Parts: sequence; structure tokens; C-alpha cells
Amino acid sequence: MKKSRFLFCLNCAILIYSLRFFAFARRGVAIYRSLVLPYRIERKINCPQKGTAIRKLTLRTAVFTVLHGAAGSPLVLPGFCFTVTCTHYRQDTVKKLGSVFMKLKRFHLSQAIPQMLDDIVSVFFSYFIAMELRFEGRIPWHEYEYFAFLIPPMTAIAIAVFVVFRFYNTMWQFASMDELLQIFYGTTVAGILVTILGFALAGQFSVNGLPIYRLPIPVYVMGWALMFLFVGAARFSIRLWHRRKRKNELQKDTDGFQRVMVIGAGEMGSMVIKDMKSAPESQGIPVIAIDDDRSKRGTRIHGVKVVGGRESIPRMAARYDIDQILLAISKADKKDKQDILSICAKTGCRLKTLPALYELLQNDDKVEGRSPIRDIDILDLLGRDEIHLNVEEISGYLKGKTVLVTGGGGSIGSELCRQIAYFHPKKIIIFEIYENSAYDLQNELLMRFKHLNLEILIGSVRDKARVEHVFEVCRPDVVFHAAAHKHVPLMELSPGEAVKNNVFGTLNVAQACDKYHVKRMVLISTDKAVNPTNIMGATKRICELIIQYSSRHCKNTEYVAVRFGNVLGSNGSVIPIFKRQIAAGGPVTVTHPDIIRYFMTIPEAARLVIQAGGMAKGGEIFILDMGQPVKIVDLARNMIRLSGFEPDVDIKITYTGLRPGEKLYEELLLDSEGGCGKTSHELIYIGTPIPFQEDSFLDDLERLRAVAGTDNVKMISIVHQLVPTYSGHAEENDALAQNS
Repeated sequence: MKKSRFLFCLNCAILIYSLRFFAFARRGVAIYRSLVLPYRIERKINCPQKGTAIRKLTLRTAVFTVLHGAAGSPLVLPGFCFTVTCTHYRQDTVKKLGSVFMKLKRFHLSQAIPQMLDDIVSVFFSYFIAMELRFEGRIPWHEYEYFAFLIPPMTAIAIAVFVVFRFYNTMWQFASMDELLQIFYGTTVAGILVTILGFALAGQFSVNGLPIYRLPIPVYVMGWALMFLFVGAARFSIRLWHRRKRKNELQKDTDGFQRVMVIGAGEMGSMVIKDMKSAPESQGIPVIAIDDDRSKRGTRIHGVKVVGGRESIPRMAARYDIDQILLAISKADKKDKQDILSICAKTGCRLKTLPALYELLQNDDKVEGRSPIRDIDILDLLGRDEIHLNVEEISGYLKGKTVLVTGGGGSIGSELCRQIAYFHPKKIIIFEIYENSAYDLQNELLMRFKHLNLEILIGSVRDKARVEHVFEVCRPDVVFHAAAHKHVPLMELSPGEAVKNNVFGTLNVAQACDKYHVKRMVLISTDKAVNPTNIMGATKRICELIIQYSSRHCKNTEYVAVRFGNVLGSNGSVIPIFKRQIAAGGPVTVTHPDIIRYFMTIPEAARLVIQAGGMAKGGEIFILDMGQPVKIVDLARNMIRLSGFEPDVDIKITYTGLRPGEKLYEELLLDSEGGCGKTSHELIYIGTPIPFQEDSFLDDLERLRAVAGTDNVKMISIVHQLVPTYSGHAEENDALAQNS
């Protein structure tokens, strides 16, 4: 009995001493650094150093094995044989061990040794307690003999399995369900191997002349269960300790932290709450959660209580003194989001949101290096559901094609280039008169699309010779014509420039398309072309007529126009103006309290333009569904609220009167067009072509060219002839004419 206990203690001592094996592992890392890694890089090995290192490792392993053999335990014998064999292997065999040594390189002894000591104790007590339970506290002396003999190899196997399952390479302070499964799989494999070992060694060894048999099967089962419990509890206690430490830090210093209400108690809301609690840099403390699902009310998510639905947002924000509201809804449609955000805007709290997955994928360069959480923008209130495109229809005319975008540096043109790049064109040619915007877009596209064939050409569509030279050399297959003057009041002051750039720039591009056999040309038009009251709208209507005329008289190209309303965030839109005015403390200027506009986001417009181009058969004017019109004054009030101010209290709204050429409301159809035809896309319609004087159309354009910028009275008279619905008088607003 005394001898068996002595052997048991000796084996435990040797097992603890065997932890020095991991010092051998560190020496193995040194071997890898001095042998394998230089060989892989430079194909050179210092053979004397290699031999010395391996001999030292072999010697230590041999000593380790002899000690265990003296104790009656055949531990690490396979490892010893493996190490001795490695001394005689060729260099290419040593190379194959590189991956193993690389894992050892990432093995941090300072962190692993305490965990290993804990695991050794956990494995020992797991099976010892299982023995006590199996025999109800009265363990026979021969079972002690079996246990004393088997526990060292059982422990060694368990530790080896834990190494394989990377128990000692895991940051347990962030342990979650994945780490719990990792512990379950590791302990299960260890339990199975220990059981196999017990059956394999049964009857193969003897102590004091008595054969060693396996332990009872319940011992192995209960030992595995207790091992899973003890090992898991030890690791998750690390997480609990760090969580408690984090909580204490927050309680000590909460001055710089925001009290946050999380909208959404689903997967995204759970992720946000968890991250905010574990990351001090978030500067936010989740206080309550909101969800419309009644079954979730009163429940808690990571300790945060779900207090009600969207109707309770203002009341709960006041009760819990909320500073910030975070929208964390992944599957709600835009209408619901807009409704929720409209309610949140009334609280006066700062609003933030998580972008949709497709936004992250398309703007990876913009969110790299910082949290994707962003402030609520007016686009979130006015935007619509994600637009789904017919990829096959679009790929058919863009993939592998040379695409030319005029005005490619502008708001619409640049977004067209971004969207086109996703369809793997052969080349994208950006034709732009402003070199700075073209340069910035070039850098952005080449950074986002590494293999994009991109060419930047500087020039004006008004220069017919330059346009034809570009077409002759580049030979584009598809042309998107986005180059235009579009600022209504400024064009009223310089109507001749609007005619030269918009009308004759379009004519130059359209004629070049036919001359050089371009397959398709897409014109970007505007709702201001419908019953225009300003010269900008009138010129865009003439551009539509050029497209219709070219479609009927040119055989080499399919010509189409796409008409839509205002684009949020584009150059010259009201959004940037309102932002600057709010930042300056007001007032926010609105031309008229009843003025309304149709709005669409830049990505929406670009996607629908590309989609419409895929539907073209020639001569169509595609009209995009703009949704419901928006009052500009309501837009201004929402932007003020989103900035944390109260309209007409903190920031005043003033009315300045309609500007030259401006209408109270815009239209998407002419009265004579008589409705729209449906297409395969729910947001794209086809307008009915309006008859015009085709016989004299080119002659009228030449007469217009002759007087553009020199005689505004005659010029506007010809515009009235070409566009009978034009009701403006831009000749009266010409800045130079007034000053002369």
C-alpha cells in the first residue's frame, strides 16, 4: 500500500516536472527559427547548429523518458522515438515540420503554464471524484493501484488534446458560445482517448505482481462530465473576472459615456449591446432596449431590459435620461425605419445607426479602421428599400465592354463609375473637364477595384473635335452622358452657357456615337425638362429631343434617356446647404413654405440608370419612380432635429422667395405624354414619345448654335420654338445683359 502511494506521488511529481517539456517546445521554436525558416527563405541551413540543437532536444527527451520508465510509466516514448528519428531525416523532412514549429511559436508559456497547472488539477480531481462517486467513498485498495498507474498518462493525453484544440491560444476573457463548444469538443475527445487508453492498457502491466485492469466504465463517463465542468468553469471564470473589472472601471468613470437606447432586440441588437459593454472606446452604456415584438418585452438581453415598442420611445428616453439612440435593426423595411427614426427625432437625442450589409460591402474603404456605426442622416429618413437589379440584363451590355462616362467626376457620373465597376467592364473611360474631381475619383476607384482598367481624359463635351478624337481612339461600346450644367439659378444668369454645354454637348456626343458605332448611349435627364420654367430644364428637354431624333435617323446606336428628380447629396442640392447653415447656427433658408420636390439618393439613381440602359431598344425616355414628394420645409425641420436642435426654437427657418426659374413643384410627365408604360422593373417606366418637327430640327439647332451666348433674345425665341411648353424668360435674367 505504501509502495503504491509512493509510486503514485512519484508519477505526479514527474508529471509536474514534465511541464519542462514546453521549455523544450521553446527550444523547438529556436530550431525552427534557425533552421526551417532560413531554409525556406534563403534555401540555406547551418548544419552544425542544426545538429547541436536537435541533439540537445533528443538528450532532454531521453532523460525525460528514462525518468518515467523508472517510475513504471511509459510516457512520451513515442515522442522520444520521433525526435531521435528526426536527427537522421533529410532537410526536406525538417521543412515539413515548419508548420508545427510555427504553432509552437505562437504558444505563450507565461499564459499557458497557469492554465495547464489548473487543467492537470482539474483532470486529476475529475477522475478522482468520479472514483469516489462510483464506489460511494469506499474505494478498494487495488482500484487505487489502477488509478495511480493510469492517472499520469490520462492527464498527459488530456493536456495534449487541449493543446491540439488550442485551449492555451484562446483569449478566454472574450469567451462565448463558440469557446464553450471548443471546450466541449476538446474534453469529449480527451475523454474518449482516455477511455481507449484504459481499455488498451488493461492487463498489459502489473504492480506488485498484480495485473493492472481498467477502471469501471462509469468512472470514465463521470470523469469526462466533471472534466468538462471543471475545465469550462476555470476558463469562463477568466471572462467573469474581466467583465467584473470592466464594470468597476465604468462605475469609477462615467463622465465621458453616453446613456444609450438600443432600437432592436434581435441578433444585431445583441451584438451591439455586447460590444458596447466589452469595449470602453465605444463611449456608450446600453441602458434599455426597444423592440416591437411583444414577446420580448420585459426580457433582458445581456443584462439590458427590453422596455417596450416604438410608441414608448419618447417616454422611455425621458424616464431613463437617454443621451443617444442607436438603431440596430437588420431586417426591417425602409418604411418602418423611417417611422421609427421620425419618432426618435422628436426626443432630441443624438441618433446613430448601423448600415446595412450591402452598404458595408460597397463602402469597405470608407469604414476601414473605424466602427461602422454612424450618425443618422437625412438620407435614412427619405431613402427607400434597397434597389434590386437584374444582373444578367446589365451584365449583357457592360461586362467586357469599354464604357465611356462623360461628366464622370460629378455626383451622378462618379457614382455611375462606381456601380459600373462591379460589372467587370473591359475599360472605364472618364471624360471630365474638372481635373481635380477626376483625379480624386481615379484614386478612389483604383483603391477599391484593384484590377480595374481605368482611363481619365480631360476635355469638354462642347469641343466637338476633342469628343470625336476620344471616340476615334478609345472606341467605346457604351456611353453614359452625364456632363451638363444643372444649377437652375446660375443658368438663368448665364443662359447661353446652358445652351452651349447641355444642348450642343449632347449633340456632339450623340453624333460621335453614331459615327464610331457605339452600341448604346444613355442620356441623364431631369424632371425639370417637363413643362420647364427655367433654361436648364428647357435645354434638357432639347437633349431628350436629340435622343429621339438620333434614335430614328441613326442606325448604329441605341439612344435612350433616363429622367428623374432631385438627387440627395449631389453638388448643388439643398442638403449640403442646410448642413452648413445648421452648423453656423442658422437660420436655415427655404424659398417657399409650400415648395415640394421629388428626391432620390445618388446610388439609387445610378443603379436605376444602369438598369434602364439594359432595357433600351432605342428612342425610349425612361422615367424613374421617385416615390412621394417631400416638402422642403419638412426636410429642413428633420435635418435640424437630427442635429440635436429644435426647429424655430434653437434654429430659425426663414423664407426667401422663389428663385429665378424655380417652380413650387416638379413634374415627371408632360401632359401630352399621356401616361407611362410598365417595364420589367417596378421602379422604371417608359414615357410616350411626343411628336416634334423632325424635318426642321437640325436646322433649328444650327440657328440656335449661331446665336447662343451672343443674342439671348433670339436664342430664347428659338428655345421656345423647340420646346413649346417652356414658359421661362431667361433673357431677362442674363447677368451680363443687365449690366451692359
